[in-house]
Amino acid sequence: MAATNRKPSTTDSTTTPETETPGSDVIVVGAGPTGLLLAGDLAEAGLRVTLLERRPEALSNLTRALIVHARTLEQLDARGIADELIAGGHRLNRLRLFGDASLDPALIPSRFPFVLVTPQFEVERLLARRAREAGVTFRYDSEVLGLVQDADGVTVRVRDAQGTDQARAAYLVGTDGVRSTIRETLGLPFPGRSAVRSLVLADVRLAQEPASPFVANSTRDAFALIASFGDGWYRVIGWDRHRRAAEDAPADFNEVRECVRRAFGSDYGMHDARWVSRFHSDERQAPDYRVGRVFLAGDAAHVHSPAGGQGMNTGLQDAANLSWKLAAVLHGHAPSSLLDSYQSERHPVGKQVLRTSGAILRLGLVHTAPAFAARALVARLVNHLRPLSRRAVRGLSGIDISYPAARGAHPLAGRRAPDVRLADGSRLYELLRRGTFVLITPADETGTVRPDADRVAEASWASDRRTALLVRPDGYVAWATDATAPAERAAALRSALLQWTGGAIAPAETGQAGPADHVAVTS
Repeated sequence: MAATNRKPSTTDSTTTPETETPGSDVIVVGAGPTGLLLAGDLAEAGLRVTLLERRPEALSNLTRALIVHARTLEQLDARGIADELIAGGHRLNRLRLFGDASLDPALIPSRFPFVLVTPQFEVERLLARRAREAGVTFRYDSEVLGLVQDADGVTVRVRDAQGTDQARAAYLVGTDGVRSTIRETLGLPFPGRSAVRSLVLADVRLAQEPASPFVANSTRDAFALIASFGDGWYRVIGWDRHRRAAEDAPADFNEVRECVRRAFGSDYGMHDARWVSRFHSDERQAPDYRVGRVFLAGDAAHVHSPAGGQGMNTGLQDAANLSWKLAAVLHGHAPSSLLDSYQSERHPVGKQVLRTSGAILRLGLVHTAPAFAARALVARLVNHLRPLSRRAVRGLSGIDISYPAARGAHPLAGRRAPDVRLADGSRLYELLRRGTFVLITPADETGTVRPDADRVAEASWASDRRTALLVRPDGYVAWATDATAPAERAAALRSALLQWTGGAIAPAETGQAGPADHVAVTS
């Protein structure tokens, strides 16, 4: 989908003197998980990145996300931080969704066949460290007042403790959450509805352990979820059908305990809450993820119910999709039209997550006898029909996400690339840590076409597989061929490298004398 022509709004001018911060390649607004991953990727690609955050600099435990799914762990593995995150979290080998329905993560074809329970602030801590090491410029206590864009870039007005100034970059990405200032400044609607109101949540200790590290249950009057962080603390989420307090009404520990007691028949000796909060959950999605040189990602673009734990995961995968495309365009390796594929690839994913999380939520909150009977039937089908169970757990984990491919493309094009072993003993996702494309060929074809090593890493299959595969920096297949004729395979590969990497082929092999910016890059 092409960028819209919607004109971004600007703020009124003031008489306050303003300075202009030296230009960046990209400004990211919002230092949550999505913004941190995006900023770190761009900085590691050698770009100048400024990260603006309205909050003061501090890691907070007042975060709602606690689930990291397999596909997100693969993306974090491609950045070298998955194993450290897993070491501090709690693995779930069964995932209960509603009633007696449960999913088996062992059915996920991944290096991470489990669901990781870990607080969002741990994800943020690792991503923030990576971003700092890569050279991202952090500006906390910095509120965006408005923006204006032109043919060459975006200028934002920013207020911080020193006053008001301007910052400019070639592109800007709003990752500033459900109440996104960037989305509102662009004039984008955020259509949808409230999914559930007056949820209460807390981190607590329990005198008695539940039957499983992750349990959820509902009755006609209440719903509750308990998840173990693995260190003696538990995240509890509760909802009382008959209590509809305003979002800003103070949350009470006794209210949380009563929700759990109604849902499970016991409060498990809940005590020592380190924090208690209240929120309501919406289901909304912006129609456009791109307006000119400005993009939306994460909760600024889409917000889902907490059912299934997909919100943070979807935002992190937005960032992984967009970062390499911005880097390719800013380095002159691809035309700006590549950026249109962010909308065509990620908007349908956001819509599907809305459907999935909404369906899980509604099954969890049923309260009539016929609805309970229908839910029990669905649970039996999920538990006993292996193909259905496999499809459900792969869909929830993000493993089955794929992107549109051109007509006539190889069946693997657009699909997730599994973390295959390579001939030198390494793994594909270890090689993706370079932030480049990866070309995988049979060992006897290495060197047939010599790509630019700064843009394409070469590897060989550890097996006798004959497929040639070009993997995008975000771990999805850009191109593949099963052609057997050597000349045909080499020609197809040269064409793919020209299309996807802007001519990243050594001149001695192809006669090309530099980036082929005229070649259309599609996805």
